[in-house]
Amino acid sequence: MRPQVLIIGCGFGGLEAARALRRANVDITVLDKTNHHLFQPLLYQVATAGLSAPSIAAPIRHLFRGQANVTTLLGEVTGIDARGHTVTLADGGTLRWDHLIVAAGATHSYFGRDDWAAFAPGLKTLQDAFEIRRRVLLAFEAAEREDDPQRRAALMQFVVVGGGPTGVELAGTFAEIARHTLPGEFRRIDPRQARVLLVEGGTRVLQAMPPDLSERAREQLTALGVEVKLGARVTGIDAEGLDVATEHGSERLPSHCIVWAAGVAASPLGRLLAEATGCAVDRAGRVVVEPDLSVAGFPAIQVIGDLAAAQSHVPGQEPRPVPGVSPGAKQMGRQAAANLQRRLAGQPTLPFRYRDYGNLATIGRNSAVVDLGTPAGPLRFSGYPAWLFWLFAHVYFLIGFRNRFVVLLDWAWAYWTHARHARVVSAATPARDGPA
Repeated sequence: MRPQVLIIGCGFGGLEAARALRRANVDITVLDKTNHHLFQPLLYQVATAGLSAPSIAAPIRHLFRGQANVTTLLGEVTGIDARGHTVTLADGGTLRWDHLIVAAGATHSYFGRDDWAAFAPGLKTLQDAFEIRRRVLLAFEAAEREDDPQRRAALMQFVVVGGGPTGVELAGTFAEIARHTLPGEFRRIDPRQARVLLVEGGTRVLQAMPPDLSERAREQLTALGVEVKLGARVTGIDAEGLDVATEHGSERLPSHCIVWAAGVAASPLGRLLAEATGCAVDRAGRVVVEPDLSVAGFPAIQVIGDLAAAQSHVPGQEPRPVPGVSPGAKQMGRQAAANLQRRLAGQPTLPFRYRDYGNLATIGRNSAVVDLGTPAGPLRFSGYPAWLFWLFAHVYFLIGFRNRFVVLLDWAWAYWTHARHARVVSAATPARDGPA
C-alpha cells in the first residue's frame, strides 16, 4: 500500500500542501469540517454585502476533482493518537495515517472573556459573515421603526473592535454603506447620520505596517467618516453597547451592532495535539514546531498555517516569527509537502524559510495602503494606486476563473453605482442578542 497522508483543514495551507503532492506516490485524505475552501481575505466583503458567498468559496470536492490521489472527507477531529497514527472524528469514526499535516487554522480570541462573543461576533467563517451582515442591515431596519431618539442613535452606531486589517476593512466599508449605499432607501432615518467607530487599544491602526502607512490609513478612514479611537481598551460588552478605558477615563459606547476583530487564537486542535504529543504551545494555543515544521519527537506530524508557531530560518540571520497571513500558510503548505517527499526518499528535511512579499490593506473606495518588499528595498504607497493594486492582487489569487470574473464584475458594478447586491438576510434567523 502507498503511504497514507492525512491533511486536516483545507484552508490556504492544507490546499497548497495537497496540490503540491499531486504527483507524489501517496494517497491523500483531505479532511475538513466544512465542504468549502474559503478565500478569507475577502470574507469581509460577504459580511458587508459586497459579494455573495460563492464568489469567495469553492467546494473542496470540486477543487480536487482532477487529482486522483486525493479523497475528500467531511468531518471534525475530536482526538489524535500520535503513536497509533489515527484520528477520531466527532461521529465516532477513525482515520489512519502514515503522515499527518495539521492545518486547522485559527478562531476568535476574546482574551478570556468568551461571554462577549454573543454580543460581538468575530469574522472567520461564512456563518460569521452572514451574522454580521444580518446585524448591520437589521440595525438600520430597527432604527427606521424606532421613535426614541436615544435608542435610534444607539441602533445607528456601529463599533468595530480591533485596528488590524480586518477591523480597518470592516469599518471603512460600514461607513461606505451608510453614506453611499443606503441613502434614499429609508423615509424616517438618514443612513448618512450613522456613526462608525473603530476602537483600537494600541497607539495606531495596522500596527504590522510602517508608522507612516498606519497614519495614512487613519487619515483615509477619517475621510470616509470613521471615528478612530486609539488607546481605547475594551473592558466590557453587553447587549446595549461596550465600555472602553482610555487615558482620560472610562467611556460608554451605546451600540447594538459590535464586531470583534481584535484577537486571534489557534484552533482547539492545537491543544489536542499537545496532549497527544507533549509538544509546547504558545499563549495563543499555536503549536511550537521544529525548523522543518514537524512536531518535536514526531517527524511524521507537521503543523502549518495559523496553527503553527513557526519561524523563518534564513542562513546567517536570527530566526524570525512567521506572520499569520495567507502567503505564510501557502509557503508552509508547499514546504510541508516537499519535506514529506524528502522523508519518503530517505533524505534530510529542510528548514522553513518565509519569503515576505509585503502587506496590503484596503480602507474603502479608492483607499488602501501597500507595503511591498522588493530587491531594491521597500516600496510603499497609498490611496487610489494602492487600491487598484489591492483589487487586482486579490482577484488574481482567487480560486477559479469563474470567481475572478464574477468578483471583478461585482466590484465594477458597485464602483459605478455604489450598490451592494448581496443585501439579503433572513429576518427569521435568531439573533444572538443583536437587533431583532
